[in-house]
Amino acid sequence: MRKLFLLLLFSRFSSPVKHSLKYFYTASSGVPNFPEFVVAVLVDDVLAGYCDTFTKVVEPKQDWVKKLFKNEPHHFEKYTRECSESEPNYFKAMIHTLKLRYNQTGGVHILQRMNGCEWDDETGEINGFNQYGYDGEDLISFDLKTLTWIAPTPQAVTTKLSWDADKAKIKHNEIYFTQIFPEWLKMYLAYGGSSLLRTGRPSVSLLQKTPSSPVSCHATGFYTERATLSWRKDGEELHEDVELGEILPNNDGTFQMSADLKLSSVAPEDWSRYTCVFQLSGVNEDIITKLDKADVRTNWEERSEVTFPIVASVVFALLLLLVIIATGFFTIYKSRKARPSPDPDDDSELSENLNPRPD
Repeated sequence: MRKLFLLLLFSRFSSPVKHSLKYFYTASSGVPNFPEFVVAVLVDDVLAGYCDTFTKVVEPKQDWVKKLFKNEPHHFEKYTRECSESEPNYFKAMIHTLKLRYNQTGGVHILQRMNGCEWDDETGEINGFNQYGYDGEDLISFDLKTLTWIAPTPQAVTTKLSWDADKAKIKHNEIYFTQIFPEWLKMYLAYGGSSLLRTGRPSVSLLQKTPSSPVSCHATGFYTERATLSWRKDGEELHEDVELGEILPNNDGTFQMSADLKLSSVAPEDWSRYTCVFQLSGVNEDIITKLDKADVRTNWEERSEVTFPIVASVVFALLLLLVIIATGFFTIYKSRKARPSPDPDDDSELSENLNPRPD
Protein backbone atom coordinates (compact mmCIF):
# COMPACT_ATOMS: atom_id res chain seq x y z
CA MET A 1 0.00 0.00 0.00
CA ARG A 2 1.65 3.17 -1.20
CA LYS A 3 -0.98 5.80 -0.49
CA LEU A 4 -2.56 6.50 2.89
CA PHE A 5 -4.60 9.63 2.23
CA LEU A 6 -7.82 10.80 3.81
CA LEU A 7 -9.69 8.71 1.26
CA LEU A 8 -8.69 5.70 3.31
CA LEU A 9 -11.51 6.63 5.63
CA PHE A 10 -13.86 5.29 3.02
CA SER A 11 -11.78 2.45 1.60
CA ARG A 12 -13.31 -1.01 1.35
CA PHE A 13 -11.76 -4.44 1.47
CA SER A 14 -13.65 -7.63 0.66
CA SER A 15 -13.24 -11.11 2.05
CA PRO A 16 -15.86 -13.85 2.10
CA VAL A 17 -15.30 -15.01 5.72
CA LYS A 18 -13.21 -12.33 7.44
CA HIS A 19 -14.57 -9.63 9.72
CA SER A 20 -12.66 -6.48 10.49
CA LEU A 21 -12.37 -3.67 12.98
CA LYS A 22 -10.49 -0.64 11.63
CA TYR A 23 -9.58 2.69 13.18
CA PHE A 24 -8.59 5.53 10.87
CA TYR A 25 -6.84 8.48 12.51
CA THR A 26 -6.03 11.64 10.56
CA ALA A 27 -4.09 14.60 11.92
CA SER A 28 -3.46 17.67 9.78
CA SER A 29 -1.33 20.78 9.89
CA GLY A 30 -1.87 23.90 7.82
CA VAL A 31 -5.37 22.93 6.56
CA PRO A 32 -7.81 25.83 7.09
CA ASN A 33 -11.38 25.17 8.20
CA PHE A 34 -10.65 21.50 8.84
CA PRO A 35 -10.33 19.75 12.22
CA GLU A 36 -6.76 19.06 13.29
CA PHE A 37 -7.71 15.52 14.29
CA VAL A 38 -10.31 13.10 12.93
CA VAL A 39 -11.00 9.49 13.82
CA ALA A 40 -13.42 7.02 12.22
CA VAL A 41 -14.29 3.50 13.37
CA LEU A 42 -15.34 0.91 10.78
CA VAL A 43 -16.77 -2.54 11.48
CA ASP A 44 -16.76 -4.80 8.43
CA ASP A 45 -15.99 -1.62 6.46
CA VAL A 46 -19.23 0.04 7.60
CA LEU A 47 -18.79 3.39 9.34
CA ALA A 48 -19.78 2.81 12.98
CA GLY A 49 -18.57 5.98 14.71
CA TYR A 50 -16.89 9.32 14.03
CA CYS A 51 -15.25 12.06 16.05
CA ASP A 52 -13.12 15.17 15.45
CA THR A 53 -11.64 18.04 17.41
CA PHE A 54 -14.50 20.32 16.36
CA THR A 55 -17.23 18.21 17.98
CA LYS A 56 -15.05 16.38 20.57
CA VAL A 57 -17.84 13.84 21.03
CA VAL A 58 -18.11 10.44 19.37
CA GLU A 59 -21.06 10.32 17.00
CA PRO A 60 -22.61 6.84 16.51
CA LYS A 61 -23.38 6.25 12.84
CA GLN A 62 -25.46 3.08 13.26
CA ASP A 63 -28.43 2.29 15.49
CA TRP A 64 -26.65 -0.69 16.99
CA VAL A 65 -23.77 1.58 18.08
CA LYS A 66 -26.23 3.72 20.04
CA LYS A 67 -27.40 0.58 21.82
CA LEU A 68 -23.78 -0.45 22.44
CA PHE A 69 -22.91 2.90 24.00
CA LYS A 70 -26.00 2.68 26.20
CA ASN A 71 -25.17 -0.81 27.46
CA GLU A 72 -21.37 -0.35 27.44
CA PRO A 73 -20.84 3.31 28.49
CA HIS A 74 -17.11 2.79 29.06
CA HIS A 75 -16.68 2.38 25.28
CA PHE A 76 -18.29 5.76 24.67
CA GLU A 77 -16.20 7.37 27.42
CA LYS A 78 -12.96 5.81 26.16
CA TYR A 79 -13.52 6.88 22.55
CA THR A 80 -14.55 10.39 23.54
CA ARG A 81 -11.55 10.81 25.86
CA GLU A 82 -9.10 9.63 23.20
CA CYS A 83 -10.65 11.82 20.52
CA SER A 84 -10.73 15.01 22.57
CA GLU A 85 -7.55 14.68 24.66
CA SER A 86 -4.82 12.04 24.33
CA GLU A 87 -4.75 11.22 20.62
CA PRO A 88 -4.85 14.80 19.24
CA ASN A 89 -1.91 15.80 21.45
CA TYR A 90 0.05 12.69 20.49
CA PHE A 91 -0.45 13.24 16.75
CA LYS A 92 0.26 16.95 16.97
CA ALA A 93 3.60 16.27 18.67
CA MET A 94 4.43 13.61 16.09
CA ILE A 95 3.73 15.98 13.18
CA HIS A 96 6.03 18.55 14.78
CA THR A 97 8.81 15.95 15.02
CA LEU A 98 8.33 14.80 11.44
CA LYS A 99 8.44 18.35 10.09
CA LEU A 100 11.83 18.78 11.73
CA ARG A 101 13.13 15.51 10.29
CA TYR A 102 11.90 16.37 6.80
CA ASN A 103 13.21 19.95 7.15
CA GLN A 104 9.73 21.40 6.64
CA THR A 105 8.72 24.81 7.92
CA GLY A 106 5.20 25.34 6.57
CA GLY A 107 2.62 24.07 4.13
CA VAL A 108 -0.02 21.38 4.46
CA HIS A 109 0.94 18.09 6.12
CA ILE A 110 -1.11 14.98 6.89
CA LEU A 111 -0.28 12.22 9.37
CA GLN A 112 -2.46 9.12 9.41
CA ARG A 113 -2.67 5.84 11.23
CA MET A 114 -4.73 2.77 10.43
CA ASN A 115 -4.89 0.02 13.01
CA GLY A 116 -7.23 -2.75 14.08
CA CYS A 117 -7.67 -6.43 13.37
CA GLU A 118 -9.21 -9.00 11.06
CA TRP A 119 -10.85 -12.18 12.33
CA ASP A 120 -11.64 -15.25 10.25
CA ASP A 121 -14.84 -16.67 11.71
CA GLU A 122 -14.19 -20.07 10.09
CA THR A 123 -10.54 -20.70 10.96
CA GLY A 124 -10.30 -18.41 14.00
CA GLU A 125 -7.21 -16.75 12.54
CA ILE A 126 -6.51 -13.24 13.83
CA ASN A 127 -4.43 -10.65 12.02
CA GLY A 128 -3.60 -7.32 13.65
CA PHE A 129 -2.19 -4.26 11.92
CA ASN A 130 -0.87 -0.84 12.84
CA GLN A 131 0.63 1.44 10.21
CA TYR A 132 1.40 5.13 9.80
CA GLY A 133 1.54 7.32 6.72
CA TYR A 134 2.86 10.85 6.31
CA ASP A 135 1.96 13.15 3.42
CA GLY A 136 0.64 10.24 1.39
CA GLU A 137 3.59 7.90 1.81
CA ASP A 138 4.17 4.92 4.12
CA LEU A 139 6.04 5.98 7.25
CA ILE A 140 6.26 3.07 9.69
CA SER A 141 4.30 -0.12 10.42
CA PHE A 142 4.19 -2.83 13.08
CA ASP A 143 4.94 -6.48 12.22
CA LEU A 144 2.88 -8.62 14.58
CA LYS A 145 4.79 -11.80 13.68
CA THR A 146 8.25 -10.46 14.56
CA LEU A 147 7.00 -7.86 17.08
CA THR A 148 9.18 -5.22 15.46
CA TRP A 149 8.62 -1.97 13.60
CA ILE A 150 9.33 -1.61 9.87
CA ALA A 151 10.68 1.72 8.60
CA PRO A 152 10.61 2.12 4.79
CA THR A 153 12.04 5.67 4.89
CA PRO A 154 15.25 7.03 6.47
CA GLN A 155 13.26 9.62 8.42
CA ALA A 156 11.47 6.81 10.29
CA VAL A 157 14.57 4.85 11.33
CA THR A 158 15.03 6.87 14.51
CA THR A 159 11.41 6.18 15.48
CA LYS A 160 11.84 2.47 14.69
CA LEU A 161 14.88 2.14 16.93
CA SER A 162 13.15 4.00 19.74
CA TRP A 163 9.90 2.00 19.51
CA ASP A 164 11.69 -1.35 19.13
CA ALA A 165 13.54 -0.63 22.35
CA ASP A 166 10.29 0.12 24.19
CA LYS A 167 9.34 -3.41 25.20
CA ALA A 168 6.30 -2.22 27.15
CA LYS A 169 4.93 -0.57 24.01
CA ILE A 170 5.60 -3.75 22.00
CA LYS A 171 3.69 -5.83 24.55
CA HIS A 172 0.88 -3.28 24.60
CA ASN A 173 0.47 -3.59 20.83
CA GLU A 174 0.58 -7.37 20.92
CA ILE A 175 -2.18 -7.57 23.54
CA TYR A 176 -4.41 -5.10 21.73
CA PHE A 177 -4.07 -6.71 18.30
CA THR A 178 -4.40 -10.34 19.42
CA GLN A 179 -6.82 -10.07 22.34
CA ILE A 180 -8.60 -6.76 22.98
CA PHE A 181 -9.43 -5.75 19.40
CA PRO A 182 -10.72 -9.24 18.46
CA GLU A 183 -12.89 -9.29 21.59
CA TRP A 184 -14.32 -5.89 20.72
CA LEU A 185 -14.91 -6.95 17.13
CA LYS A 186 -16.89 -10.02 18.22
CA MET A 187 -18.92 -7.88 20.62
CA TYR A 188 -19.63 -5.30 17.91
CA LEU A 189 -20.73 -8.07 15.54
CA ALA A 190 -23.09 -9.36 18.22
CA TYR A 191 -24.69 -5.92 18.51
CA GLY A 192 -24.72 -5.12 14.80
CA GLY A 193 -25.14 -8.60 13.39
CA SER A 194 -28.72 -8.01 12.26
CA SER A 195 -27.53 -5.29 9.87
CA LEU A 196 -23.87 -6.18 9.28
CA LEU A 197 -24.40 -9.86 8.48
CA ARG A 198 -27.48 -9.62 6.26
CA THR A 199 -26.84 -11.03 2.81
CA GLY A 200 -30.08 -10.46 0.90
CA ARG A 201 -29.87 -11.11 -2.84
CA PRO A 202 -29.80 -7.79 -4.72
CA SER A 203 -31.46 -6.81 -7.95
CA VAL A 204 -29.07 -6.37 -10.89
CA SER A 205 -30.15 -4.52 -14.05
CA LEU A 206 -28.57 -3.26 -17.27
CA LEU A 207 -29.44 0.38 -18.00
CA GLN A 208 -28.69 2.75 -20.88
CA LYS A 209 -29.77 6.39 -21.29
CA THR A 210 -29.21 6.84 -25.04
CA PRO A 211 -27.97 4.61 -27.89
CA SER A 212 -24.49 6.18 -27.54
CA SER A 213 -24.34 6.08 -23.72
CA PRO A 214 -22.41 3.46 -21.75
CA VAL A 215 -24.29 0.44 -20.46
CA SER A 216 -24.59 0.66 -16.70
CA CYS A 217 -24.73 -2.48 -14.60
CA HIS A 218 -26.70 -1.42 -11.54
CA ALA A 219 -27.03 -3.49 -8.36
CA THR A 220 -29.32 -2.46 -5.52
CA GLY A 221 -30.87 -3.94 -2.40
CA PHE A 222 -27.84 -5.53 -0.71
CA TYR A 223 -27.16 -5.07 3.00
CA THR A 224 -23.40 -4.69 3.30
CA GLU A 225 -20.83 -2.35 1.85
CA ARG A 226 -18.44 -5.26 1.35
CA ALA A 227 -19.43 -5.86 -2.26
CA THR A 228 -17.79 -5.59 -5.67
CA LEU A 229 -19.15 -5.03 -9.16
CA SER A 230 -17.09 -5.60 -12.30
CA TRP A 231 -17.29 -6.06 -16.05
CA ARG A 232 -15.56 -9.06 -17.64
CA LYS A 233 -14.76 -10.14 -21.16
CA ASP A 234 -14.40 -13.88 -21.71
CA GLY A 235 -14.13 -14.24 -17.94
CA GLU A 236 -11.26 -11.73 -17.58
CA GLU A 237 -11.92 -8.62 -15.51
CA LEU A 238 -11.82 -5.34 -17.46
CA HIS A 239 -10.27 -2.12 -16.23
CA GLU A 240 -10.14 -0.01 -19.40
CA ASP A 241 -13.40 1.51 -20.67
CA VAL A 242 -15.01 0.72 -17.31
CA GLU A 243 -16.04 3.33 -14.75
CA LEU A 244 -16.86 2.09 -11.27
CA GLY A 245 -19.31 4.02 -9.12
CA GLU A 246 -19.29 4.39 -5.35
CA ILE A 247 -21.39 2.28 -3.03
CA LEU A 248 -24.32 4.47 -1.97
CA PRO A 249 -26.96 3.97 0.73
CA ASN A 250 -30.66 3.53 0.00
CA ASN A 251 -33.43 4.90 2.19
CA ASP A 252 -34.35 1.41 3.46
CA GLY A 253 -30.90 0.65 4.88
CA THR A 254 -29.66 -1.28 1.85
CA PHE A 255 -26.98 -0.17 -0.60
CA GLN A 256 -26.57 0.32 -4.34
CA MET A 257 -23.69 0.59 -6.79
CA SER A 258 -23.08 0.68 -10.53
CA ALA A 259 -20.35 0.00 -13.11
CA ASP A 260 -20.44 1.61 -16.57
CA LEU A 261 -19.09 -0.08 -19.69
CA LYS A 262 -18.24 2.13 -22.68
CA LEU A 263 -19.59 0.58 -25.87
CA SER A 264 -17.23 2.42 -28.23
CA SER A 265 -14.76 -0.45 -27.97
CA VAL A 266 -17.39 -3.22 -28.06
CA ALA A 267 -18.29 -4.65 -31.44
CA PRO A 268 -22.00 -5.57 -31.79
CA GLU A 269 -21.13 -9.20 -32.52
CA ASP A 270 -19.04 -9.39 -29.31
CA TRP A 271 -21.76 -8.38 -26.84
CA SER A 272 -22.25 -11.98 -25.70
CA ARG A 273 -18.61 -12.12 -24.57
CA TYR A 274 -19.21 -9.48 -21.87
CA THR A 275 -20.67 -10.12 -18.42
CA CYS A 276 -21.34 -8.04 -15.33
CA VAL A 277 -20.36 -9.82 -12.11
CA PHE A 278 -21.67 -8.86 -8.66
CA GLN A 279 -19.87 -10.34 -5.65
CA LEU A 280 -21.12 -10.01 -2.08
CA SER A 281 -19.01 -10.73 0.98
CA GLY A 282 -20.26 -13.83 2.77
CA VAL A 283 -22.10 -15.19 -0.29
CA ASN A 284 -20.38 -17.87 -2.34
CA GLU A 285 -22.58 -17.53 -5.43
CA ASP A 286 -21.87 -14.58 -7.73
CA ILE A 287 -24.60 -12.86 -9.72
CA ILE A 288 -23.60 -12.90 -13.39
CA THR A 289 -25.50 -10.86 -15.97
CA LYS A 290 -24.73 -11.22 -19.68
CA LEU A 291 -24.60 -8.19 -21.93
CA ASP A 292 -27.68 -8.71 -24.09
CA LYS A 293 -29.54 -5.98 -25.97
CA ALA A 294 -32.84 -7.63 -25.13
CA ASP A 295 -32.12 -7.18 -21.41
CA VAL A 296 -30.94 -3.56 -21.55
CA ARG A 297 -33.53 -1.15 -20.20
CA THR A 298 -33.42 2.21 -21.96
CA ASN A 299 -35.13 5.58 -21.68
CA TRP A 300 -34.92 6.40 -25.33
CA GLU A 301 -36.90 3.31 -26.43
CA GLU A 302 -39.72 4.15 -24.06
CA ARG A 303 -39.68 7.74 -25.27
CA SER A 304 -40.00 6.70 -28.91
CA GLU A 305 -43.00 4.52 -28.13
CA VAL A 306 -44.77 7.30 -26.27
CA THR A 307 -43.92 10.17 -28.60
CA PHE A 308 -45.76 8.80 -31.64
CA PRO A 309 -49.25 8.51 -30.14
CA ILE A 310 -48.87 11.93 -28.47
CA VAL A 311 -47.85 13.59 -31.75
CA ALA A 312 -50.55 11.72 -33.65
CA SER A 313 -53.20 12.87 -31.14
CA VAL A 314 -52.08 16.49 -31.44
CA VAL A 315 -52.12 16.36 -35.25
CA PHE A 316 -55.54 14.74 -35.23
CA ALA A 317 -56.88 17.40 -32.85
CA LEU A 318 -55.51 20.20 -35.05
CA LEU A 319 -57.05 18.65 -38.17
CA LEU A 320 -60.39 18.27 -36.39
CA LEU A 321 -60.24 21.91 -35.30
CA LEU A 322 -59.51 23.01 -38.87
CA VAL A 323 -62.45 20.98 -40.15
CA ILE A 324 -64.76 22.55 -37.54
CA ILE A 325 -63.54 26.04 -38.38
CA ALA A 326 -63.83 25.42 -42.10
CA THR A 327 -67.32 23.93 -41.71
CA GLY A 328 -68.52 26.85 -39.60
CA PHE A 329 -67.07 29.34 -42.01
CA PHE A 330 -68.68 27.57 -44.95
CA THR A 331 -72.08 27.54 -43.18
CA ILE A 332 -71.91 31.23 -42.32
CA TYR A 333 -70.76 32.07 -45.82
CA LYS A 334 -73.57 30.01 -47.33
CA SER A 335 -76.28 31.61 -45.13
CA ARG A 336 -75.01 35.07 -45.92
CA LYS A 337 -74.94 34.27 -49.58
CA ALA A 338 -78.60 33.17 -49.50
CA ARG A 339 -79.73 36.37 -47.71
CA PRO A 340 -80.77 39.26 -50.08
CA SER A 341 -78.39 42.15 -50.08
CA PRO A 342 -79.83 45.34 -48.57
CA ASP A 343 -80.36 48.38 -50.67
CA PRO A 344 -77.42 50.66 -50.08
CA ASP A 345 -79.82 53.61 -50.09
CA ASP A 346 -82.12 52.02 -47.47
CA ASP A 347 -80.79 52.83 -44.00
CA SER A 348 -83.88 51.78 -42.01
CA GLU A 349 -82.28 48.56 -40.69
CA LEU A 350 -79.15 50.37 -39.61
CA SER A 351 -81.22 53.05 -37.93
CA GLU A 352 -83.24 50.41 -36.09
CA ASN A 353 -80.11 48.68 -34.81
CA LEU A 354 -78.63 51.92 -33.53
CA ASN A 355 -81.96 53.16 -32.04
CA PRO A 356 -83.84 50.07 -30.79
CA ARG A 357 -87.46 50.45 -29.78
CA PRO A 358 -88.39 50.24 -26.13
CA ASP A 359 -90.17 47.10 -25.08
